[in-house]
Amino acid sequence: MDAVRVALLREVLAGTQWPGDARRFAGSLRRSVAPAGGKLLLVGTEGYEPWHMAAHLVDEAAWSGLPELAPTLVRHRVRPGEPPHLSVGLGRLAAAGRGHTVLVVAPREPGEGLLERVHDARRAGATVLSLDGGDRDLGALAHDALSVPDGGAELDLDTVQHLVSAAAGENGLPAQRGSRRRLRDRLAGLADRLTAPPPSRW
Repeated sequence: MDAVRVALLREVLAGTQWPGDARRFAGSLRRSVAPAGGKLLLVGTEGYEPWHMAAHLVDEAAWSGLPELAPTLVRHRVRPGEPPHLSVGLGRLAAAGRGHTVLVVAPREPGEGLLERVHDARRAGATVLSLDGGDRDLGALAHDALSVPDGGAELDLDTVQHLVSAAAGENGLPAQRGSRRRLRDRLAGLADRLTAPPPSRW
């Protein structure tokens, strides 16, 4: 979703909690990753892989001049021969500790196995953030959580991820902007991501 669409979405949602909640949560994300210079681990559930959130955070990291926002995508299943950035399994959570941030994206129940791994990471000193569908156990485990109940009347978790990722990069200083034409081209390319299948990078 490009900057224009995010602005329109915020306008539509004006008067609701979502723009403010997204900015608050994005602030928690920035504060947690900045002191360590990164070490952001992004993980979904066994049935939901947040590749879209990963791609947008990579873009925001580059555009805002905040490289610490670029996450490592942690996956439940890694197929042989996949590129390095798609080959990080759940074992990576076992190495998480002080200085790491674990961002969990879970539209539905995360499952006991993931909860145990995230709990262990928190006990080791990692900061845990959660974008979820209202799971109580995950919400209780997280240092900060933003919940979007499944079937909510206003918007879904995918849309909230766009609001959060856009807000996360807003307080940074833009990297070299280049010409306005290059900016328009970049935004046009991002606009297709909502409906397009995952690009080869993700």
